[in-house]
Amino acid sequence: MLHLTAADIHAAERIYRLNLVNGLPGFKPANLVGTAAPDGVTNLAIFSSALHLGSDPPLLGLVTRPTSVPRHTYQNLRSSGCYTLNHVPEALAAAAHYTSADFASGISEFEACGFTPIYRDGFAAPYVAESAVCIGLRLQQELSISNGTVLLVGAVEHVYLREEGLRPDGTLDLAALGTACISGLDGYHSVAPPVRFGYARVGQPPGPLR
Repeated sequence: MLHLTAADIHAAERIYRLNLVNGLPGFKPANLVGTAAPDGVTNLAIFSSALHLGSDPPLLGLVTRPTSVPRHTYQNLRSSGCYTLNHVPEALAAAAHYTSADFASGISEFEACGFTPIYRDGFAAPYVAESAVCIGLRLQQELSISNGTVLLVGAVEHVYLREEGLRPDGTLDLAALGTACISGLDGYHSVAPPVRFGYARVGQPPGPLR
């Protein structure tokens, strides 16, 4: 088995290192983060760093890149306190990836990349109309990380999803919803139907759920 040390990774060429380290966690969620600037210009950006932080109350985390340069998503959500997470549809992966281009602050990635902004129930941030799962979050906390990135903690205030994607036990059928996932920086994948297992107990190996 190939062995890479921290020194090996540090010594690697920059793009090689970016590709390698971004792929280490395996498959990651693909989400479009929707925000709006104070002047009303909408913003949309692809993120693969969303994570579950707790269910009661429901909290989701989002890691942003260092804010040493202007980050439109970060500036907008700091201003309004609101942002949305929207699952990337498999069929629109290319358009979702295009949102990572360095658009000027006055240009909406919704319009430039072919997505439709939609406001729901008075929430101050736009959702993606094409997404099967849309989540409205309110910023609760920011945690600085040693490398300059920031962990944003958001409280879930709204969830919209297509009915066929919600199972009776509360789990989501992401395969039925056509949600994409990401590997590394630029790999988009379809989601296969899962093999699910029951609650694990010591001395009782879990069997597959039917």
